[in-house]
Amino acid sequence: MNHIKQEDIKPALVQEEPKDALSLSAATLTTNGKKEVKKEDVDVVKPLVRESDGRKSLWQGSSQYRHWMFSQEMLLKQRTHTNETAVTAIKRAYEAEETGSSNGIEFINAQEEYALVKLYVDKISALCDHFRWTEEVEATAMTYLKRFYLKNTVMDWHPKNVMLTALFLAAKTTNQPISLDAYTSAIPKTSPSDVLDLEFLVAQSLSFEFAVWPAFRAVWGIWLDLQSLPDTRPEAIKDILNAAREHVRTARLTDAEFLYPPSQIAAGAFWLASETLTEQWAKAKGLTASELEPIKEVARMIERENEPGGRINIELVRDVDRRLRLCKNPEKIPGTNAYKRKQAAAEAAANEKRAKKLAAEQQAGSMDVDVFGEKIFIGDVKQEAKPDLGFSSGDED
Repeated sequence: MNHIKQEDIKPALVQEEPKDALSLSAATLTTNGKKEVKKEDVDVVKPLVRESDGRKSLWQGSSQYRHWMFSQEMLLKQRTHTNETAVTAIKRAYEAEETGSSNGIEFINAQEEYALVKLYVDKISALCDHFRWTEEVEATAMTYLKRFYLKNTVMDWHPKNVMLTALFLAAKTTNQPISLDAYTSAIPKTSPSDVLDLEFLVAQSLSFEFAVWPAFRAVWGIWLDLQSLPDTRPEAIKDILNAAREHVRTARLTDAEFLYPPSQIAAGAFWLASETLTEQWAKAKGLTASELEPIKEVARMIERENEPGGRINIELVRDVDRRLRLCKNPEKIPGTNAYKRKQAAAEAAANEKRAKKLAAEQQAGSMDVDVFGEKIFIGDVKQEAKPDLGFSSGDED
């Protein structure tokens, strides 16, 4: 197996691909650096599936719909809460070591975390090409990585190893597994422990919800619909399909999957590929103007991502990666006093838990009563005492 080049996965600090300013699809920014959420951004999007009979669709019964769909405002709050909670914990760890030691540290904010994670989401495509994995593995791994950082921070776990772990896990959950040794040996400066040490943490952060509904599947459904439209040429539809698939790949770099169902993301991709044909399709489906609006918004998100500088601001990411080295959580760095204290506290807590469990088991054991009676001895033969069932000897024949 060919080896992946080091430049494909090296830290952002040494990446070379100058771009312009980062574009956040989840929110706009005010001049003071805080995110400003507009009212139209927080409206909950209706799925394309209608529920005239009152029954839920398969999509609405999925864990993705129930646990990983947000409004713009909810998504913003989640990322901000995760970041602020992490900063508070890291400051506390530094202050425990030396009072005032956290004062000069410039911590990473939620927007900067998003930029760094986005870089490593983008790297997954090259790795999937190298291992010849399908689009399903790619889409699933990207989703895992983005979901992980809704609950965790880059100041605790650097995206590089988390990305490699998410991809390895995605290959298994999509039934395209690879041995750990073969996987890590093809990636520079990566050992099996880099993946294994994080695998349970990643799975736990996903709430062990591994099923993903990627938008590329919905693309095929819409494509079949388009072929049934009148006055359509097969060659033209095929070109539109290829364009829509590329737009869906771009959508994976945005927050679209947290905001819209797969059907609307796919429809938004087709809208960019051919607005005229997609309008025909929408009319045939009986979609209203309000139902078309989220499809157009998805198309706008993809367009913003394709604009110059819309994907990744390398200069910003370099700065974030440099500062990350100075504000990493010391409790996660082996060898530091904070790490040793954390490990000692965890070990003490585990020992206390084991002791309580053992004491409870011993207490329960001492209270056990043998339902078959106590053991008795007749001569040299050991027998069980029979319980009194309420029959006298006179009752026996």
